[in-house]
Amino acid sequence: MKKMQISLLVSTYNRPDALALVLRSALRQRLVPGEIVVADDGSGGETRAVVEEAASRAPFPVRHCWHEDLGFRLSEIRNRAIAQGRGDYIVMVDGDLVLEPSFLADHARASRPGRMVQGGRVLLSEAVTRDALARGRIEFGPFERGTRNRKNAVRSRWLSRLASYDARNVYRVRGANLAFWREDALRVNGFDERFVGWGREDSEFVARMQHSGVRRLQLKFAAVAFHLWHPEASRALLPRNQEILERTLTNHATRCELGVARHLQGG
Repeated sequence: MKKMQISLLVSTYNRPDALALVLRSALRQRLVPGEIVVADDGSGGETRAVVEEAASRAPFPVRHCWHEDLGFRLSEIRNRAIAQGRGDYIVMVDGDLVLEPSFLADHARASRPGRMVQGGRVLLSEAVTRDALARGRIEFGPFERGTRNRKNAVRSRWLSRLASYDARNVYRVRGANLAFWREDALRVNGFDERFVGWGREDSEFVARMQHSGVRRLQLKFAAVAFHLWHPEASRALLPRNQEILERTLTNHATRCELGVARHLQGG
């Protein structure tokens, strides 16, 4: 049987200090990925330097997928990164999510044909985040002071088997910790690039995946990750994005028109 090749897709925008911690945590994984693809939504030179430094230390390819900064275009840069990637299984995280050492191993263990996996996150406080960035700290635990969702910091294989469940509610989707087969993503044409600005792009992508027959596992007590604090993004374009999601749900759509195919060779 062919060994699964994991592409770790890390989305980022102008936060090189946080990205440096995330990439450090990615390089210490017990299960080594086939590659890391940094999906960069138009950051400056400091971010490129962080990616290049990680690439110089990694025993596998670290790719920097960048496009011009024309505003919040997360869907498009993720599609570009998916098109650039070489792995058959994509584990997608945000560039402010520090990974516990068994993070990728847990995702690999939960993977099944026809399934995508939604992981959780531990919300670190502003004070803990400032300290972590100042000291380059990537070790956290369930008893960290000033954190929310601390139960998500508990890792237990037997608890995970008991507590994980099939999920359908697309409003509970978080693209910050999401894994899926590349062939499934290509079949639904990846992320819908009509989404500009924050909100609902993850939910709409997962809705099409579910409409196409892909089940979603809500993974508990595994694939632990710690979310570095940041101010909330603008919600100004959320109403427009909500309309796109609602049309997808109403029409039971399985494919978007403006998606990853345009970035594939011959697409």
